[in-house]
Amino acid sequence: MNYFSSDFKLGILGGGQLGKMMLYETRKYDIHTKVMDPSSDAPSRIACNEFIHGDLMDYDAVYNLGKKVDILTIEIENVNLDALAKLEEEGVKVYPPTQALRIIQNKAKQKLFYVDNGIPTADFQRFAYKSEIEDSIANGGLKFPFIWKATLFGYDGQGVKVVRKLQDLEDLPAGECITEELVPFKNELAVIVARSASGEVKTYPVVEMEFHPEANQVEYVLCPARISESVAKKANEIALKVSDKLKQVGILAVEMFQTEDDQILVNEVAPRPHNSGHYSIEASYTNQFEQHIRAILDLPLGSTESKVAGIMVNLVGAEGHTGDVVYQHIEDIMKLEGVTPHIYGKRQTRPFRKMGHVTIVNPDISEARKTAELVKNTIKVISK
Repeated sequence: MNYFSSDFKLGILGGGQLGKMMLYETRKYDIHTKVMDPSSDAPSRIACNEFIHGDLMDYDAVYNLGKKVDILTIEIENVNLDALAKLEEEGVKVYPPTQALRIIQNKAKQKLFYVDNGIPTADFQRFAYKSEIEDSIANGGLKFPFIWKATLFGYDGQGVKVVRKLQDLEDLPAGECITEELVPFKNELAVIVARSASGEVKTYPVVEMEFHPEANQVEYVLCPARISESVAKKANEIALKVSDKLKQVGILAVEMFQTEDDQILVNEVAPRPHNSGHYSIEASYTNQFEQHIRAILDLPLGSTESKVAGIMVNLVGAEGHTGDVVYQHIEDIMKLEGVTPHIYGKRQTRPFRKMGHVTIVNPDISEARKTAELVKNTIKVISK
């Protein structure tokens, strides 16, 4: 099929910053795009060929978009899966496949998938209601501290909480959830796997992630991770196994824990371009967004090697600021060598909302990390 400067149409469910960065690549190749998002001023609106204002969980909206495109992909996994399944039945190519999304969309199913396929992960329990957790604690079946996760619709640190005492459960939603053992670890790692529709597979270097302790969001992503070759090999092998068992098509980000004794446990996966791969825009020969497009169109995958060490710094809304956004001191960080800001196009900021990121490249990862710290301490995302 001729994808370039043709009648071919690619549909994207979700118009946030991931979709916007995906569209940089479709515009480069002159691939016609239709994007749907529930926000009328979604960041992707300015970059796609056709924008549709619609609810991603609405069956008819998703189905109707799918019938007007040749291939349908996502930039967020919270979409109507029944509509995707129907489209697949009718011959529309949906990537990632609906079956993979059914596993990933529900964190309980995701954890059971790991167990069934011999993929190492933290011990967990599944609960239909939050009240069952309290019963389990009372009967000795669950001990503090532990991780609570909503099974559905968790995103960007939402739907996850460390529970250290009974009172920590009070403000949590009452529905289906899982609890996980609080694993002592020394690093949080991620591997991005690219798998094409015909089965070509490549992995990006293992990255190291540093999280904000309160918001549970990534603050820094470092590539390459500062780990031993043996740990990197183990992480890579496990990520490949997850991708193979899911039969993923496109980008799959596999987030992991490196335990104190250097075991690798899978935490969660994301079946799309991911925050842990943003560094690749400046640092890699083929960035994750182009790679995702190549994979779902079944084009040859590009090189995943890094040209230079890279660090990504998330730009999130400052605490105490809600309203029209201002990027304070952005000019100061732009004076620094190897620093590139990416602004997502969200006009309204609020505490911890992802508003952009900054990439720092340097031949020396330790020097890049110093610059990243300077960037983090300089730029502020505030309101007017």
